[in-house]
Amino acid sequence: MDNKNVEIQSNDDSSKMAKNIQKLMEWSYDKSLNGLPQMDSAEELANNYLSKHKNSEDAIKALIKTQNMKAATSGFLTGLGGVIALPVAIPASVGSLLYVQTRMVAAIAHIRGYNLKDDQVKTLVFVSLTGNAAADVLRNVGIDISKKITMSYIKRKLSGEVLKKINRLVGFRLLTKTGSTGVINLTKAVPLLGGIVGGTFDASSTYVVGKVAKKQLFNQSPTFTV
Repeated sequence: MDNKNVEIQSNDDSSKMAKNIQKLMEWSYDKSLNGLPQMDSAEELANNYLSKHKNSEDAIKALIKTQNMKAATSGFLTGLGGVIALPVAIPASVGSLLYVQTRMVAAIAHIRGYNLKDDQVKTLVFVSLTGNAAADVLRNVGIDISKKITMSYIKRKLSGEVLKKINRLVGFRLLTKTGSTGVINLTKAVPLLGGIVGGTFDASSTYVVGKVAKKQLFNQSPTFTV
């Protein structure tokens, strides 16, 4: 096989893996909203932390800390993998980690007052999963999160095909993890073969994902004005 064909095969494999990640993102969000056996939904999780802390900031800090500890505990992710049925053929630990991070960010959004049923909010949750790459992902569609932006502005900018584009970008970003960005490291992943996808995971990325959600994407109420 010549170099050109190898490159095409590599691109095809990456595209398939990115599509699988997108399916897993959708699954994780759905389960975050509706819950899993023995697991609170994102809303229930958020309300639980709000009831135990004097304000939303403290609740979010505690939430991130606890979810980071869970993600760092391989036994927790393995146990969680035993009660979930993933929509794609990838290791349960991948789905478990992505679910933990998605539910955490959705809970942060709920604490801030966002409607988790909004498509724009769902996409912003997905963007959070890319960690430190979140700003670059949104910059590709003309949104600068370094500036204060209203939810009405987000709704105008993130509509129709733009949402689909961002979701695709997130899928590929999660396959090109560098440092503290994202979940899956493509350099240590093998091509999709026989239903098995190899990957490596960095539990510390959960902290980064939570920090980005807290400070950049869901850093104020959706009803604030500028």
